[in-house]
Amino acid sequence: MNNHRKVSEIVFRGDLYPRIETSPITVQSYAELLEILPPIEINQHNELIDGWHRWTAHKKAQAETIPVVVTETKSDAHLLELAIERNARFGLQLSQEDKREMARKIYHQTADRDRDEKKKHLSQILSVPDRTLRSWLSRIDKDSKEARDKRIFDLWMACYTQEKISVQVGCSKSEVNNICSQMADLPKMNKPDQALAEHAVDFEVPLYNIWKFKAKSNGSSHYGNTESRILDSLLYLYTQPFDIVVDPFAGGGSTIDVCKKRFRRYWVSDRLPIPERENQIRSWDLTAGSPDLPRWKDVRLVYLDPPYWKQAEGAYSNDPTDLANMSLEEFTRQLSQIIQSFAAKLSAPAYIALIIQPTQWRAPDKQYTDHVADMLKKVNLPLKMRISCPYESQQHTPQMVDWAKENKELLVLTRELVIWKIND
Repeated sequence: MNNHRKVSEIVFRGDLYPRIETSPITVQSYAELLEILPPIEINQHNELIDGWHRWTAHKKAQAETIPVVVTETKSDAHLLELAIERNARFGLQLSQEDKREMARKIYHQTADRDRDEKKKHLSQILSVPDRTLRSWLSRIDKDSKEARDKRIFDLWMACYTQEKISVQVGCSKSEVNNICSQMADLPKMNKPDQALAEHAVDFEVPLYNIWKFKAKSNGSSHYGNTESRILDSLLYLYTQPFDIVVDPFAGGGSTIDVCKKRFRRYWVSDRLPIPERENQIRSWDLTAGSPDLPRWKDVRLVYLDPPYWKQAEGAYSNDPTDLANMSLEEFTRQLSQIIQSFAAKLSAPAYIALIIQPTQWRAPDKQYTDHVADMLKKVNLPLKMRISCPYESQQHTPQMVDWAKENKELLVLTRELVIWKIND
């Protein structure tokens, strides 16, 4: 019979877990299958050995307890070895980079007299040739520095301060400052043709102000997720590599994925970050004020994909301060204030993009409610462009179609993307 632990009692040792990249899609599918999932494996200290996706799925489903199997471990290195063995048998296949990092961690904690034997063991559990393993470990000092610098770069791209990077990476602020200073020089290399070239491989250049996509891009699903190619087009039009993009309605985190792909720095947040990306998406409620960014002067794009008022009522929370649960008057006031508070912090040239759909079906008496028109009245900023982003007609049910025919009304298929420009 399996033991059970409270979900909140499980300890995740990010420094001892073999999977560097995780799968939000896997977490979402597991969250619907909790009753049939096998137990996770933990040690005597409730530290996770195997089952990150299963554990995260329980958190996402807000489960109180989770079935566990307890295996006693003798050390951190022992826990890591067990985690690697379980991953090799049951988990997602580790990349070569992951395997090299795991070998380095275990090898660092191995006494000199035991290292030859440890190399044989590592070669077996990681399923890599002995020659490859010896090559990895012979460059351990160089690899450690490369991994540290990559971690610093990733945190810098996510807009963490040098102080926070120093704490997370475990090196001095002067070292972080030196590396970040080198990174800060990278935008000097940017030229228009380079910005075009980086999008050329898998990108269709936007030419018109109607953006319609026949199929949705692959990625994690989340209520209200907007097609990621909309943001991709905005990055192409209004930013350069290493500019900062701010998205305070991060949802499923697609902004992170697109910005990483296009080498844009990003600051993303959400009122209620999803569990599977809570280490990447900051927690921030815009109704309490604008976020505190360390470098507003480098922000070139603020991307706003808020709840579409009554269309999202109760979908995120039942809190009356949630934009989706407000009255129309309060929703309009709050959203316009959010836009103008961002505008007050930005330096030219910069842009604010808002994507939103008129409310119809869930509005009182199904009254057509044009949020874009309301924002254009409230927001006193130069208008750069208005772009139509229509949905496919399949989003409307037969009941909606019958209602439209019976009442001689038009059903809303459009979303509109409004872009304001920040001038000097």
